[in-house]
Amino acid sequence: MTIEGRRYHAGDLPGRLLREAREMLEEGGLKKLNLRALAARAGFTPASMYHHYENKRALLAELAALGFGELRRNLEKADREAADGGRLRAWAIGYFEYARTEPAMFALMFDPDIAEAPVVAEARDAALGRLHHVVEEVAAALGRDGAPIDKITLAVWAAAHGAAGLTAARPEQPQLIEDVITGLGALFPPNRS
Repeated sequence: MTIEGRRYHAGDLPGRLLREAREMLEEGGLKKLNLRALAARAGFTPASMYHHYENKRALLAELAALGFGELRRNLEKADREAADGGRLRAWAIGYFEYARTEPAMFALMFDPDIAEAPVVAEARDAALGRLHHVVEEVAAALGRDGAPIDKITLAVWAAAHGAAGLTAARPEQPQLIEDVITGLGALFPPNRS
């Protein structure tokens, strides 16, 4: 099949649309991404897109879910490479670095209109499920039976997400997450009893 001189196989459409949508997102942000321009850029008719995505929100939800998949893989890698006693720090830094290096994708992943789509919620839960697992293992290794795992997971995520959100306003501070971790450590020193 040829559209505007391009040849493609129909099975390539969803992947091609996602790649092109990501490029458009990175180039101009969410407001600049529209389906007609996306179809033209990908070399497809706008009508052909609706065979794969019900609407723009469905396409963006799939893209956001891909972002959470990337984030999860980056966090798993950070966990594997963490120094002894540094797994939660590695997770927080990995989260912050993903947000810093993929700001457009990160913003999409938490866009209120997209974030609660089932495919996005499932991908987000998978990424945060890894953090929950790390917190459980760290607590067990420290002999802290009965630790509030859900609350610790939420605190680590909130600190990393907050630092990631602040970096958009202060991009000149790539060490911001380290400052946050140091500040939390000073505020809440380990129980010495």
